[in-house]
Amino acid sequence: MHLVETPPNPHGGIDRLFVLQGEAVTGPVTQIDGSDLLPETSGQGRMRIFHFNDLHNHLTELSGPDKGTHRFSQMVRRVRAARQMNDPVLFLSIGDDHTGTMLDELMGWQPDAFQIDASYRAYSAAGVDASVLGNHEFDRGSAVLAKGIRADANFPLLSANAHASAHLTPGQDYAPAAIAVIGGLRVGLLGLTTAVETRVGQQGDPGLAVASPVLVLQNLLPALAPLVDVVLLMSHCGYGNGAHQSGKAAGVRDIGEADFALAQAAAAITDKPMLILGAHTHTRLNENGLEPENIFDGIPIFQAGCNGQFLGEITLDVAPGRPVDRALTSACLYATISPDQPGDYDAEFEAAHIAPVIARVQAVLDTEIAQITTHALSNKTAQQARYTGESALGNFICDAIYQRLEARGIAADLALMNGATLQAGIEPGRLTAGDFFNVMPYADEVFVAEMQAQELLELFSSNAKRILRPEEVATTDCSGFLARGFLHGSHHIRYRMELGSSAAGAHAVDVEYLGQPLGAMRGRTFKVVMSTYLALGGFGERWNGLPI
Repeated sequence: MHLVETPPNPHGGIDRLFVLQGEAVTGPVTQIDGSDLLPETSGQGRMRIFHFNDLHNHLTELSGPDKGTHRFSQMVRRVRAARQMNDPVLFLSIGDDHTGTMLDELMGWQPDAFQIDASYRAYSAAGVDASVLGNHEFDRGSAVLAKGIRADANFPLLSANAHASAHLTPGQDYAPAAIAVIGGLRVGLLGLTTAVETRVGQQGDPGLAVASPVLVLQNLLPALAPLVDVVLLMSHCGYGNGAHQSGKAAGVRDIGEADFALAQAAAAITDKPMLILGAHTHTRLNENGLEPENIFDGIPIFQAGCNGQFLGEITLDVAPGRPVDRALTSACLYATISPDQPGDYDAEFEAAHIAPVIARVQAVLDTEIAQITTHALSNKTAQQARYTGESALGNFICDAIYQRLEARGIAADLALMNGATLQAGIEPGRLTAGDFFNVMPYADEVFVAEMQAQELLELFSSNAKRILRPEEVATTDCSGFLARGFLHGSHHIRYRMELGSSAAGAHAVDVEYLGQPLGAMRGRTFKVVMSTYLALGGFGERWNGLPI
């Protein structure tokens, strides 16, 4: 590998920026050429780090109860105030900057439909110094992502373990790591992407892959650490390791190799001061100071929730030989205020950089699509029903998708959707396009798969095992993400569930397709409509052949 000096974000806090070029996937990095370009530093200095993660394009809330809350501009106000004090300040995103609001639609689904990458353009203007490629960056395909990076990202995108894309050029669109010179310190920034939930192997980029984050860390960190005074491991891998529950998860989910394993691996490699700035699981850590339970193998782990609800701040006072627990002088999370007042956010920044982007989608957001007269689809009802049984909202959406395909002449026999796809309900009164977007904010496509009748019977019996059982409801936060893949369907399918005494004994009975026993249709092939998440096998979630 070799170092190349590149201009930092002119609105950011980095004095000089050096980006690593090359790869650390196929084997250990034995040498980093160009290290003589790095300026000498004393190894002593003070630095403030502002970090956020999983913003999911919630720059300003576009609809719902928090509509008008200026999430990102509140962060900008705080960061700019710190920089005006002439403190060395890093402003970092830890990935999943996309997928969550209608601003995503400005990216399009193909490069020729691209208009603007709202988050990357805002970050560039705000002085964000670096970000990580999170799994949701790839939702619209790597060709669209590359377009957004080249058009709007004036800062480095980092991932050491995403590789082999047909559209993303290493060293141009993203890099495995970087070295930032700031406040008299050489700061290593190493990015990692979750290997569990990134959309790889897709038709538009079949070669795209994500290698083991632990293996890649072990390949790269021994060469990087000697060149820097402090290492910031920017991990979009999740808080925990393997089967774990935190953040958005309402139950155990499989997150693969994540922050606990990264801390263990890193601690065995170097004694340089190191922090893990985390993401992916939407976990709130260290709200009122560093908590001992968030230190693993001597390495503190941080994360700031999701959707712009929090901004993290860490203060480091680094000196040669000073361990990280002594170098870290403060840590906290600042909650963004909702509703906010003009003094709570940078109104000038909002007017100049956020409002013009929102204006592009405002007319669509405000379009009325229905008047709702029932409470049966409300948020509280819908959130619980998506996991616990029949969901009127899930059934409606499956029927709507089926009918839309039918109107386009696309043949199908039934439609299915994963309950966790439903992220909000529908309240009585005026329903706008923006409100309905919040119900299903993921960047999903529609797939039509072929399944045999016997496979459907097995699927519905499996579904009975994945329901949130009555004895679990009281101890489960149904507003969270329950990684079981509990399915809802269109009107074509009806069946009962016999829950038994445990999930292992639960099964489906009296399964009918259009009123006729499905068991009598063995040998028939059905065309089944499903979303991207289901079509790709649910990634590593705890339902894809795994015990509940």
